[in-house]
Amino acid sequence: MFWLEFAVVLTAIFIGARMGGIGLGVMGGLGLAVLTFVFHLQPTTPPIDVMLMIAAVVTAAGVLQAAGGLDYLVGVAERILRSNPDRITFFGPLVTYFFTLFAGTGHVAYSVLPVIAEVSRETGVRPERPLSISVIASQQAITASPISAATVALLGLLGGTTAKLGFHIELIDILKVCIPSTLIGVILAAFVANRMGKDLAKDPEYQQRITDGLVPELNFCEPTPAGARSLGAASSTFEKKEAPATAKIAVALFLIGAISVVLFGSFPALRPEWLVAGKAVKMGMPHVIELVMLSVAALMILICKVNVTKAVEGSVFIAGVQAVIAIFGIAWMGDTFFQGNMEFLGGSIKSMVTAAPWLFAFALFVLSVLLYSQAATVRALMPLGITLGIPAPALMAMFPAVNGYFFIPNYPTIVAAINFDRTGTTRIGRYVLNHSFMLPGLVATASSVAIGFLLVKLLF
Repeated sequence: MFWLEFAVVLTAIFIGARMGGIGLGVMGGLGLAVLTFVFHLQPTTPPIDVMLMIAAVVTAAGVLQAAGGLDYLVGVAERILRSNPDRITFFGPLVTYFFTLFAGTGHVAYSVLPVIAEVSRETGVRPERPLSISVIASQQAITASPISAATVALLGLLGGTTAKLGFHIELIDILKVCIPSTLIGVILAAFVANRMGKDLAKDPEYQQRITDGLVPELNFCEPTPAGARSLGAASSTFEKKEAPATAKIAVALFLIGAISVVLFGSFPALRPEWLVAGKAVKMGMPHVIELVMLSVAALMILICKVNVTKAVEGSVFIAGVQAVIAIFGIAWMGDTFFQGNMEFLGGSIKSMVTAAPWLFAFALFVLSVLLYSQAATVRALMPLGITLGIPAPALMAMFPAVNGYFFIPNYPTIVAAINFDRTGTTRIGRYVLNHSFMLPGLVATASSVAIGFLLVKLLF
C-alpha cells in the first residue's frame, strides 16, 4: 500500500508541476482526497501558520511593488552595476542576492537582469557569466532571507518542535547559518562562472549574430580612462528617473519591517508574553511575522497613498498567492502521506538518513526540482526529517538544498535571463540539462550545504 500511495503523491506532484501556478496546490488537494477516501489515511492539520505568514509577507511585498519601491531598488542596482562594469560577474550576483535577501522574493531579479545583460555586453564580458550566477544568487538568497516564504516555513516547523529536536530554534539560528553559507556559496560559484565559455569577442554565436545584424558590434579593445568608461548606445535603454519620495518611504518602511522581524526573532525578550494557566507564554514568531508585515503594508498604504487594487494585481502578489495555494495542497498531502506511513519509514530509512544526513539533503534537492518552490519543498519534506529525528542544526545546514529548481531550465528567472542576453551566450544546451545555469547552481548549492554543516558544527 505504501508504494501505491507514494505513486499517488508523485503523480500529483508531476502533474501539478506541469500545470504551473496554482496547479501544485489543486493537484495536492486531489492527491490528498485519493489518500483519504481511497486509502483511508487520516488527514493531518493543514499548514495554517505557514500559509498566514506567507500571506502577510506577500501582502507587504505587493504593496511595496505598487508603491514603486521595487522600481527604486532596481535604479539603485543599475547605478551599482554601471559604476563597476568590469566586475559585473561578481557585483551582479551580490546585487540580486542582497535585494532578494531584503525583499524576501526573487522577483526583484527580473528587473535587474536586463541591466546585467547590457552592462556585460557593452564592456566585453560574456553575459552568460554574470547572468547565470546572478539568477542562482537570487535563488540562494531565498533560503537566507528572514521574511521569505521558505524561511518562515522552516521556522514554523523547527520553532515548534523543541522537545523532539533537542534544540530551541529561533530565527537568528537559521540566519546565522544560512546567510554566511549561501553568501559564500554564491561567491565561490561566481569564481567558477567567471571562467565559463569563451570570451565574448571569440564566441561564434555572438559573431554570427553580429553578422546577421541582430546585435551591434562593440570595440572591446578601445582604451578608456579609469572610472570614465563609456557604456555605449544601450545607456539610453535605462534612463535615469528620479524615484518619487513615496517609493523611498515604502522601501524604508519595508526595511524597518524586515529588521523588526529579525530583532524579534533574535531577542525573544522583546516579544510580549502572557500568563496562561500559571505559565508564562511568549508570543510565537508566526504571529510576530504576521503582525509586523501586515502593519508595514498598512503604513505603506496610508502614508504612500498606494492603490490597493494595483497592489493585488502586481506580479509579486500574484506569485505569492500561488505559493500559498501550492503549499496548502502539496504540504497537506505530504504531511498526511508521511504521518500515515511512519511505521514503514521509521525503520531502515531512519537509520540510513541518520548515518548519512547528506542523503536527506539530496532528497530535498530532488523534490525542489519537481516542485519549483523552496517553501513548498520545505513544508512537504522537512516534517519527515523532523520525525526521523534528524538534529535541527543539520536540517538548517541542509536548508539551501531546496534551491534545486535551476536543474531543469524552465523557471521564469532562467527563461528571462536567456531572453535578455542578446549575444546568445546564455542558453540551453542540446541535451537540455547542459545549460548555462547548471554548473553555477550545483557549485552554489553544494558549497552552501557543506559550509552550513561546518557552521552548525562550530555553533551548536
